[in-house]
Amino acid sequence: MRISVIIPAYNSTSTITQCLRSLLTQTKKPDEIIVIDDGSTDKTAKEVKKFKSVKLLTQAHLGPGAARNLGAKEAKGEILVFVDADMEFDKDFLIQLTRPIRAKKAKGTWSGNEWVRNWENVWARCWNYNQNRKDPKMIGESKGQRKVFRSILKTEFDKVRGFDQIGYTDDWTLGNKLKYQPKITTAKFYHHNPDNLLEIFSKARWIGKRDYKLGKFGTLITILKSNAVFSVIIGLLKSIRYLTPVFLIFKLVFDLGLMTGAIDSLSGKKY
Repeated sequence: MRISVIIPAYNSTSTITQCLRSLLTQTKKPDEIIVIDDGSTDKTAKEVKKFKSVKLLTQAHLGPGAARNLGAKEAKGEILVFVDADMEFDKDFLIQLTRPIRAKKAKGTWSGNEWVRNWENVWARCWNYNQNRKDPKMIGESKGQRKVFRSILKTEFDKVRGFDQIGYTDDWTLGNKLKYQPKITTAKFYHHNPDNLLEIFSKARWIGKRDYKLGKFGTLITILKSNAVFSVIIGLLKSIRYLTPVFLIFKLVFDLGLMTGAIDSLSGKKY
């Protein structure tokens, strides 16, 4: 079965090269790799064009859900693999991830075997500390993350017309619509946490724009919890807990981004 890897990318100059190199050196090479430049303002497209075997699509900045849908529409493979531009992959990632589908034992798969690639960076570590993770393991075992299809039969994807364009948690929407969860695999991969204050603010703002379970009331709660007083208290406590004084600065920047994104969400700005 042919495998199409689909990668939405937005201002991903610093990570897209490593991502593509790790895909092109897989033990089971993908039949095609499609990168969708989601309206980047940096040199993402220029970096992608250095890889002659990679197909580049472009769109206005509509978010990763729309980018994945565009890539899936153009894909030729029977199996779609969805990854992000800030990821890298163990050499056996694709063969392990898609094995249950190729063996006709699953319609889609997922893996929580995800690790932080840039753990040596203090800001990247702070990102994990903020989620009460003291080691480089990502949160992939959470209930929400288990809705995420890393690979899926294209026929199943087309059946529900792809991802809903709802913002931060759009990659959960396949599972919500298909009414079943992907099969768990042990395929190993890596993620680059934000490693500077600008990226931390930008990523937190993106998270803040998500849909909230309690609607606008949930958004208001997020704005309240992100105020500077709570940020300082939590920042100081975790600075001591993790013996990382700069966590206080991280927390102030992260919560400012989260609050800004939540305010954006109230005004209808998703991207």
